[in-house]
Amino acid sequence: MNELFLVTECGPKNRRVQYRRDHLTGLQCRIAPDRVRRSINVAHRPDAPEDEVPCVFCPERIHSETPVFPDGRRIAVGESVTFPNLYPFAQRHVVTVMTEAHNPAVITAGQIEDALRGQIAAFCTDDGYVSCNWNYLPSAGASMLHPHMQGVADEAPTYYAGLAIDQSAAFCRRTGRTYRDFLIDREMGGPRHLFGDELPFFAHAVPLGEKEVRAYLPVRCIDELEPWCGLLAEGIERVESLYRGAGHYAYNMALVCDAAGKPDGGFRAFCSLIARINPGATGMSDSAFMERMHLEPIVLTLPEDLAGLLP
Repeated sequence: MNELFLVTECGPKNRRVQYRRDHLTGLQCRIAPDRVRRSINVAHRPDAPEDEVPCVFCPERIHSETPVFPDGRRIAVGESVTFPNLYPFAQRHVVTVMTEAHNPAVITAGQIEDALRGQIAAFCTDDGYVSCNWNYLPSAGASMLHPHMQGVADEAPTYYAGLAIDQSAAFCRRTGRTYRDFLIDREMGGPRHLFGDELPFFAHAVPLGEKEVRAYLPVRCIDELEPWCGLLAEGIERVESLYRGAGHYAYNMALVCDAAGKPDGGFRAFCSLIARINPGATGMSDSAFMERMHLEPIVLTLPEDLAGLLP
């Protein structure tokens, strides 16, 4: 065992993912060297086309050029289509294309709800730690302009999810109640309560990013989420409108769940969104939902390979 950090690996040889955890700080990252084949780290000319249309997520190509699940199918819910990620950085990693339109001006609550249901269908029997995530527009880290969510599941939670789950359990042991109930008692009707009664949305008091908004669900795991999809999607659409009104068009979202295969320690799922700065139509950020919402960077290059890059 390395005295400085812990390394575990998953995936086949051509899609391997390394999980690294610093023993001193507990901070985590993931290294996925094979994602470099996507050329997302290659500089493009300023006058290069914004995106290929139709892209692989457009209706003309999606049913013939995207991967399928082991049963040979993709999951279709309304306009949304869900399939395995060709370049995963988790043990189980899926993509949900949300709209038939390549670059819609607005994404509706109905389209968001269908995408969430597609993610749930992909993970409803998974006993790992699941999150449903969304990078909207390149300045939020989206490598494809066509709107799409990403769902990931692992045997261990991401760094931030692990903190939330562990501390929620500690709070429940100390007080005999869930942190969600405690928070809602104190924030409901206050200056940070934005909207919602049955499913409240709050401006997060200690934000991870610009204008962070969180919805606190009364359920724990991905297989319990379906009855809440409609209200959650309507709330996400309202947050999207809030961001547009404030001049933000790019944002990240993470819906964090506990593992169904673990005992209930008092954690309840939450959905968080942050607004992003819009530097330019073609500028892709290397900071996306994993970096901003889970505090767990995705890296392309193994540290041991850097010496070979020296001139």
